[in-house]
Amino acid sequence: MTTTTPLTQDELKTLVGQAALQYVVPGEIVGVGTGSTVNKFIDALAGMKDQIKGAVSSSVASTERLKALGIAVFDANEVPSLSVYIDGADEIDGQGYMVKGGGAALTREKIVAALAERFVCIADESKLVKALGQFPLPVEVIPMAANHIARRFAAMGGQASLRLKDGQPLVTDNGQHILDVKGLSITDPLAFESEINQWPGVVTVGVFAHQKASVCLLGTAQGVKTITY
Repeated sequence: MTTTTPLTQDELKTLVGQAALQYVVPGEIVGVGTGSTVNKFIDALAGMKDQIKGAVSSSVASTERLKALGIAVFDANEVPSLSVYIDGADEIDGQGYMVKGGGAALTREKIVAALAERFVCIADESKLVKALGQFPLPVEVIPMAANHIARRFAAMGGQASLRLKDGQPLVTDNGQHILDVKGLSITDPLAFESEINQWPGVVTVGVFAHQKASVCLLGTAQGVKTITY
């Protein structure tokens, strides 16, 4: 009897990154997200770079990786729409609602997602949850509002902390700061996203409910599982 070694998380990310190629429309510009799973997709995309016009990217890091592989990168303002946006998630639930922003690119991710007709989420099965909120919720904020916003989350039962890098507040690609909020259970992601986005000083909340996934490619021990919402 042969026993197969379970795939590592890295191998699962590679599998879903490759599986996402089937959603790329030849001759068009593809929306590309940010993160370790997306890096696997970018590497796979290099194999068909001659079949696409290029990409719109949600972060400086992804832009640099795309350009290094010879894929043209367009500014979001140059593109009226995208057929597909491919990105990872920190959490995704059974309706396709997501928490994103562990890599601090949530605002740009939301902008590119807004341009796309469909959002294809690529993730390993550890990201699939019953209710959003186990992963600390990233919220991009204007620095002068950080403490006020943290107090508002405390009133909801959340604990917000400023994300640091090398002992200093992390500065996003947009020049802002990130609060990571623990202790939330987000049972109505649409209403939650709408409410938090109204708070003065919030640039973007990392709940992707109004721009949820239409497809999730989930890396599992049995291979890539496709979930359609």
